[in-house]
Amino acid sequence: MSIDMLEKHCRMQTCKSKKRKHVPARIDFKQAGMPSWFSEMLLSLGHRLTPPSRGMWMLLCKKIRLEVSLQDAATLEFMQGKCRGLYNWWVMQLREGKRWNFKDAKKTLKESRRFDPQINAVYGKLLAEVFFRLDKAMQAFFRRVADGEQKPGFPRVKPRHQFFTLCYPAMYLRVQDHTLVLPTGGKGGNKVLVNIVAHLTEEPPAHFREVAISRDAQGYYYGSFVYEEVEQHGPPGGVVAFDLGIKTLATGYSDTGRVYHIGGFKGYRWYNRQLDKIRSKRAKCKKKSRRYLRLSKVYQRVAQRKRRKQQDCLHKASHLIAGRLAERAVVIGDLSQRQMVLKKHEGETPKERRKRQFRNRLVYNDWGLYSFVQMLTYSAIRSLQTVAIRETSGKEIFDNYLSDVG
Repeated sequence: MSIDMLEKHCRMQTCKSKKRKHVPARIDFKQAGMPSWFSEMLLSLGHRLTPPSRGMWMLLCKKIRLEVSLQDAATLEFMQGKCRGLYNWWVMQLREGKRWNFKDAKKTLKESRRFDPQINAVYGKLLAEVFFRLDKAMQAFFRRVADGEQKPGFPRVKPRHQFFTLCYPAMYLRVQDHTLVLPTGGKGGNKVLVNIVAHLTEEPPAHFREVAISRDAQGYYYGSFVYEEVEQHGPPGGVVAFDLGIKTLATGYSDTGRVYHIGGFKGYRWYNRQLDKIRSKRAKCKKKSRRYLRLSKVYQRVAQRKRRKQQDCLHKASHLIAGRLAERAVVIGDLSQRQMVLKKHEGETPKERRKRQFRNRLVYNDWGLYSFVQMLTYSAIRSLQTVAIRETSGKEIFDNYLSDVG
């Protein structure tokens, strides 16, 4: 039985099960006439063949590093470059006044294949994802224009140094023994590029929906596995409110009267001095020289090390707050970076100038406020809690939250 017949059989089973209450749609492999090896293959693809009948599902993501060969890395770069070129071509057409219509735009893919035959080597689902991605960007732009925002944000051209994320549906992937096989375009004699075989450094989720392939600044490739888990409601517990700061990342106050102090990233001064020295040496070199290129690689390595240490610190702080300090809810103050920066004024002394530069650099580069809030929200969802943001700070956050809940 083919996969299309299997999907049709699954839809028929789902329609029959709607007449009964709380009966999930199941596929009887023996009744469908499928061999045992075919059913095992489908289960290894990561599909959830038995939809849930009760409870709510929440979407989670697990990012796993991929180990690929040089040939497979070149294949990934080729496919993401073609997808980025198609995306940028449509953005430029829209800038010149072309009207956006998703169906009409997707029909032009055949003309693009005739114009550039190399596109045939790219997997077809990746090319289709380009139009879905652009459609989401245009719909968000239209929504912001309708809301009357001053800067609605028209879709931008993706730069060459930025990796264009490749989204693979789980149905067309194979995962076996920590090995992920990513297909490429073409069939039979028309297949130019060999399928990509990547080794997974961690165990992937059992039932995932799609995989997003990305690359970091150091050139390492990652696969983000999107999967679902049943959301369960935990027992009622305590509430803790946090006021965010610069020197001390978060200062908390719980309903039992306890005060918590959570420090932030401590090594930023040393890393900033090292980066300043490297940038100063590189500024004295001739561009594209061997010394210039070597210092650029050293600068990227030190900056990546600093960035990883900062992310590790924020991850541990968010895990501590959501996992140990709070049981029901976490309340944080609504604090923005623009409130913390010091503006330049006339007649400032050199000491005030150095203080302003140090403060602004710390706020914009070393604080990580937005990342911390996102990590805390994600950790709280995993721990079956809620996160509320209030415009006040300190103990008033806790009192206002209790008054709203009560």
